[in-house]
Order: sequence, then structure tokens, then C-alpha cells
Amino acid sequence: MTAESTVATPAGQQPPSRDSGSVLGPRGLGAGRRAPAGRGARRPRRVFGACLGIVDGGAALLGALVVPAPHRYPLVFALLALGVIGLNRRASLYDTSVVPGALDELPAVCGRIAVGWAAVVALSPLRSLPTAVLVVAVAVHGAAACAGRAAVHGGRRRVVRRRPCPALVVGPVAAARRVAAALLRQPGCGVRPVGVIADDVEVLGDIDDEPGLPVLTTAQDARRALIQNGVEAVLVVGAATRVEKAAVLRGLAAYGCVLWELDADSPWYGLGGRREGAGHLAGFSRRLLWPRSGRRRGSAGKRALDVVLSGSLLVLAGPVLLVCAVVLRVMDGPGVVFRQERIGKDGRPFTMLKLRTHRPASAHEAATRWSVANEQDMSRFCHFLRRTSLDELLQLWNVFRGDMSLVGPRPERPYFVAKFSQAHPGYPARHRMRTGMTGLAQIHGLRGDTSIEDRCRYDNAYIDNWSLWQDVCILLRTAAQFVRPTGS
Repeated sequence: MTAESTVATPAGQQPPSRDSGSVLGPRGLGAGRRAPAGRGARRPRRVFGACLGIVDGGAALLGALVVPAPHRYPLVFALLALGVIGLNRRASLYDTSVVPGALDELPAVCGRIAVGWAAVVALSPLRSLPTAVLVVAVAVHGAAACAGRAAVHGGRRRVVRRRPCPALVVGPVAAARRVAAALLRQPGCGVRPVGVIADDVEVLGDIDDEPGLPVLTTAQDARRALIQNGVEAVLVVGAATRVEKAAVLRGLAAYGCVLWELDADSPWYGLGGRREGAGHLAGFSRRLLWPRSGRRRGSAGKRALDVVLSGSLLVLAGPVLLVCAVVLRVMDGPGVVFRQERIGKDGRPFTMLKLRTHRPASAHEAATRWSVANEQDMSRFCHFLRRTSLDELLQLWNVFRGDMSLVGPRPERPYFVAKFSQAHPGYPARHRMRTGMTGLAQIHGLRGDTSIEDRCRYDNAYIDNWSLWQDVCILLRTAAQFVRPTGS
């Protein structure tokens, strides 16, 4: 689909009302401005997760330096580092949705380091080393890992105090507002409620005039609040709410939110054994209800394919892009690169790049007008770029940096994401995976001004049946169709 070509919105489809529900504006933004959802917290969260992996790898290197030089086998210690990182990953020790204290994870970290060393000593020439040397090496490895992870967690804790995670509170209005007010009184907890989802209408009439967070009573309001505020967490007040709001919670989880259940009335005092993700948030008992969709099996292979192919194609296509840019600059003036906000994985916005083939009359028009393949006022060269899809090649940079994938659902603008999510129940589920330059829908002819319902069905079928081989097949079929004059 081409972004900047504009015609009137399809007949019979009204834009979503802006007055159907209010949402709390992000801090520091003036009225009418939209917050870049998720950029305030999700990107640093990924950085801190990577830092934890680097710390664990560096700690393994320090432990290896204790071993006498004749016994420093690089391959053995590389396997040790990878093994410990793998064990930590399985134990969710790189999950940065919660920030543990320095001592909280010490037993888990040191235990896995000990297991890693025991395995490499048993299976390598290190078993000939004196026991004292091995003990010192394990101790240095453990101390370095714990100290480094404590420093990373400390940095993460400072970040969440400055930029707390936006959250929605789901439950009866009175209880949800009480929980939200308590969290707002504790900014150090790292969570900032931005709205309450409830439908107990008989209560709403009594508290509508009370100051506080907006009450969202429809799925459309919830989606708008989620996208506009970059919501990352959903706090479910009470077990009854978990059942009553199951459909709404599934939809929020499809956007990549982490779901936590809070007990606002009867705190959990540790009875019944330890529960997964159990803990507290501003004193409220909390347990993990539905984690973020996380990395799908094989996603590391998909990302590797994206990086290798997009990097190679950027090098090969560089001269072509340069020539196209020069021609566009000479024929149509400055502004060769077209930038537009699109919605990607888990509802996160990103800036998509293309070669400009049409100038929208205004930013509002570019964001809210549907696109077609052939605009009457485009030059012949711009028509050529559209027909050959050369204007899309700049998206290889989006793929290389991780905003997109080579294969996946095509990204859409925030206005149309809200609109199509309301009209098509399965549309939000497309955001379970990174958006792509091409996809199953595109190779079946669903490009440009075609059925959104059909695209949605193909996109979800692709995600549900994903495999690396399927990506390869779609890329090969896309390459075969690349020169067809269909546009995008």
C-alpha cells in the first residue's frame, strides 16, 4: 500500500469519533498532540534487557581470566557464557517488566552459574584444574554477574521513576479508581495509570463528576487509550474481573500488553505456595496473569534472516536508490524521502521511510486519506517508481534496524488502525508480529485498494502458521512479482 497518495476516504466509512471517550494525555504534551506510543519505555526496556545479557557474558569472561593461561580454552568459555545466558533466559532473568532488588535474584543467578561451570568442567579439560582455582573462578564469575546486574537494575529503576510505564486499570469503577489513585501516589512503583476500563453503568452516573482518570466503557475507547498513551501494562482488579472481561483482556494482550492481576481488597499473605510472577505493586498483591506475547519460537532465525538479507540488499540497491533520489530531486525538488508514522508490532509506532512519489496537501490529509496506486498529478517517473515498487526499497532500512521485518502484515497509519480495528475484530491480532515489506496477503494480490477483511484473514493465517521456510517462499514469490506493474 502506498502511503502518500491521497484520495477521499472510501464511501460509507466514517472516521472514528474523537469524542467517544476521553483519555489522559501524556505528560509534557500539549492538547491535540499525540504521544509516540511506547517510545518512552519500551525501547529503554529492550536496551536494559540487552545490557543484562552483556553483563552475564562479561562476567563469564572475568571468571575465565582466573583460570591459568594454559587452561584458557576460548571455545569452552564461549560455551560456558552461552549456556549460562540460555539458562538465565529460560528462568526469565532477562524479563525487564519487573525490576528486582540486588539480592532478589542472587540465588537464581549464582545457581545457574554453578550449573554452567559444573557442566563445562565435567565435559572439558578443565576437570584437571585444582578445586581451589575452580571455586575462585566460580566466585568471581558470580560476584561480577551479581554486581553488574545490580547496576543495570539500578539504572532501570531510575528510568522507570522518570518515565513510568503507562497502564490501564480494569475492574469495577470504585475499586479501579482506588488502585489507580494509590499508584499515582507512589511514582516510584514505575507504573502510571492513564485510564480505567469499566462498564458498571449504574455506578458511573454517581461518579462522573468526580475528578480523576477517564473511565473507558467501550473497546474503541480502550484501543484509542492504548495507542495514544503507549500502554504497556494492564492491571486487572480482582479475579471476577478476569472472567467478566476475558474478551477485552485477550484483545489488550494481542497488542502486546503485560497483564497483571491485583487484589485490592484481600491481600495475599503467601498462603497457598508461591505463584508465578507473584509480588506486590505499591503494596497491592500482584501476580502475572498474561505475559507479553514475547518471542515466538524461531523468531531469532527470522530476525537473522531479516538482518542478513536487508543488509545485503541495502548494499546492492544503494546505487539504484541514489540514482532514483537524484532524479526525484532534479524533477520534483527537495524532499526526496517521505516519512510517515505507522503502527508496528504490539501497537508500537515507528517512522516508515519511502521515496516520495506524491506530495500530500497537508500532514492531516496524509494521515487520514486512503491511498490508491495511480495519482493523476504524479510525474511519469513517480508512476514508474510505484509500478516497480522501487519507492519501497528504503524500507530495507526499517527492516535492518528492527522496526519491520521482510515478511509480515503491512503496517498502517494510526488513524486507519483504530478505524479497521473497530470494523474488523481480527485486525488488532495482526500486531502480534513485526510488520513487513511483503506478506502472504500481498502475494495473493491484496495490495493497494483491496479488501481489509481479506488482508486481515491472510495476515492472521500467516502468523498462526508461521515458519522460516514460509518466509523464504513468500520472499521468492515476491521477487517473481517484483516487476509487475501493480504498485503497492
